Amino acid sequence: MKRAFAICAVSAFLLTACGDDESSGFTTRPDEDSSSSVCEDCDDSSSSSSVTPQSSESETSVSSSSSAKSSSSKNGDAKSSSSSAESLSSDASSISFFEDGVTGTMTDGRDGQTYKIVKIGKQIWMAENLNYAYIGVPFENGLITFDSTSWCYDNDPANCTKYGRLYTWSAAMDSVGRWSTNGKGCGDETVCSPTYPVRGVCPEGWHLPTELEWGRLFILDGYTSTAAERLKSASGWADNGNGSDIYSFAVLPVGIKNPIEGYVGEGFCTTFWTSDGDDDYYADAKTMNYNSKGVSEYGFHKNSGFSVRCVRD
Repeated sequence: MKRAFAICAVSAFLLTACGDDESSGFTTRPDEDSSSSVCEDCDDSSSSSSVTPQSSESETSVSSSSSAKSSSSKNGDAKSSSSSAESLSSDASSISFFEDGVTGTMTDGRDGQTYKIVKIGKQIWMAENLNYAYIGVPFENGLITFDSTSWCYDNDPANCTKYGRLYTWSAAMDSVGRWSTNGKGCGDETVCSPTYPVRGVCPEGWHLPTELEWGRLFILDGYTSTAAERLKSASGWADNGNGSDIYSFAVLPVGIKNPIEGYVGEGFCTTFWTSDGDDDYYADAKTMNYNSKGVSEYGFHKNSGFSVRCVRD
């Protein structure tokens, strides 16, 4: 795993925000076999067993009236949402399984914010970046002092509405144990052993994705080298570096909060935290750039400010 303080390809002469244009696949934790994970996403077993009923803290719904991709876009094997939907429901919510790219919404019961969600493979993902205001936990590490552990890009509230918030790894993992104990103690200058899945800062019933879960998303259709192009939004990226967004995942070029340089990279790149720590100072993250179709991976310094996407338990 390469390590970086927080860089991104902004121009041929200046690297200032998220990563480089190197395309890569993904790595797994030592106890997980990447080859078996591919088969899990490719078999025909029922996906309903991998989703747990939602609690009353958040509500989830997926509607078949959403614009689904045609079966031809999935090599002819996509199932019709009108004939093959399976559902799982509880008193608080219901969710149905349709073909990839069908979107719905969920509501975070903590602050009432509603997010788009999307089914891709066997996973249900947020189709927007998390915007929960994890504040009131100051960060201090040597000469680096922050008034909080999550921010709006450029300290502009309008950017939180547009992009979601940027979080340190300790905030993304909920290292203080505000919502669960699975990531408690996973902060800067700490090697921890979280209990997976790590809810972290995500709403109840959702969690911070592992490297393996990001990897399952990237290998769909077998094209790891073009994953970013398929997941990036169809507009907003610099120099026409837009994606096809075929799964309605809508990755926007948020930029990041660099611990040294501050807010950099808007329009050029975005980086997402995983729940996998690397060592005392670094945790694993995934980067998409305007000038690359692939996804780069690095061990980034834990006090960087990156975006968060949550995946359903």
